[in-house]
Amino acid sequence: MKKDTPKKHDHKNKESTPIKIAEPVTVDRRSRTDRKDEGKAMRLAVPLASHAQWQAPASRRDPIDLLIESSAGREPKLLPIRYGRMMQSPFAFYRGTASIMAADLAALPSTGIHVQACGDCHLLNFGGFGTPERKLIFAINDFDETMPAPWEWDIKRLAASFVIAGRHNGFSDGEAREAARTCVRSYRERMREFSKMGVLDVWYFSISGDAMIEQIEDDTTRARARKRAAKAHDRDVLDEDFPELVTFEGGEHRIRDNPPLIYHLQDEEEAVVKARVHEAFERYRATLSEDKRLLLDRYELKDMAAKVVGIGSVGSRCAILLLMGGADDPLFLQVKEAGASVLEPFVGVSPYPNHGQRVVMGQRLMQSASDIFLGWTETVKGHFYIRQMRDMKMKPQVELFGPSVMNQYAEFCAWALARAHARSGDAAKIAGYLGKKEDFDVALADFAESYADQNELDYKALVQAVQKGRLEVYLEH
Repeated sequence: MKKDTPKKHDHKNKESTPIKIAEPVTVDRRSRTDRKDEGKAMRLAVPLASHAQWQAPASRRDPIDLLIESSAGREPKLLPIRYGRMMQSPFAFYRGTASIMAADLAALPSTGIHVQACGDCHLLNFGGFGTPERKLIFAINDFDETMPAPWEWDIKRLAASFVIAGRHNGFSDGEAREAARTCVRSYRERMREFSKMGVLDVWYFSISGDAMIEQIEDDTTRARARKRAAKAHDRDVLDEDFPELVTFEGGEHRIRDNPPLIYHLQDEEEAVVKARVHEAFERYRATLSEDKRLLLDRYELKDMAAKVVGIGSVGSRCAILLLMGGADDPLFLQVKEAGASVLEPFVGVSPYPNHGQRVVMGQRLMQSASDIFLGWTETVKGHFYIRQMRDMKMKPQVELFGPSVMNQYAEFCAWALARAHARSGDAAKIAGYLGKKEDFDVALADFAESYADQNELDYKALVQAVQKGRLEVYLEH
């Protein structure tokens, strides 16, 4: 039997033409005052008001062409699910448009100050999760597109997402705009706070999920969040996930099929698939620290099944791994394919040989605490990263938010984003550029409204593409 050979991450094309490699975020050891003054001076070259601009240029590419290109390399049979989920609403559509917006953002004015950027920074890519110490914290939780890039790109995508979500929830134009403006104001004020903190203080800083819940002003929302937090703290994999996801067949534990969202692969010989999975699992194991490898070795890999997740990720190869540490001691790991970041065409290709490694390293830079089983691997099918599934995770119920709760949530998301940017980038320089006044807040509120309008036009283009038969959709019930 021929042994699989992993794909290599080639930084040169067939003609050996050099390709730009993304530059890492650099450290400036000058005084905080000097760096703050430099940021302030940047307003002359890139005025704060210039960030208000959004008007689609005549040269703007067809968004559906970009969407189709972003689907390259994904499982063709899953693409109708992706497009069907995006067609649900302009809000759902926006979640799958990271590649479209990256191209738009790259053409806009920029300070050139780079951070480790999320790359797909919308309001549903934040949430609560458990630290190794089993504390609930709030932070960014999606890093598939992470790369060193201008800090403005993340806050612009985040601000626009609040206008789009507000419109989806039936807010007035003023209420939707206020959510975006609140978001940007929080980012600016929090960045100023982080710029005054010590290096280690910023590095260790985290946002307590439980404390955040107690700050929610709306009584009903706070009570609902308390119940969900209590459930997250008390979550028992054996009692909840295990019966839901696993069957016992032929004396073996097996992941339960639920097509088309969870299913076992049937297109290759079972022995070949098993050999490939175990080889990739050994590569993943090697990326963990020695203590985590010992912990992982207490479990035995029992089964794997493909899984369809999210909107932007649909079509990429994702899977669930079932491991057992005993007859009643399960561990579920989630495997996600990592392709090239949507930011690469504009900032350079990743310096990491494996895109799973790119995701893991970006997550470790941006989060104050990461999953103990976070690692990466590769097969002939591509690059992947692995983490625990459903580890005390709390997703925001944005569709239930009224204007006041949405504004508070905007403050929290921007706080978490500022912390992530301050951890990897130059908080003093960014704070100096933003200043104390609300000029940047107003400018980005203008941008967010204009880009929300653009998103609706792009969404209509998607619907038309489906109506004309250009794209096939699968609508879930």
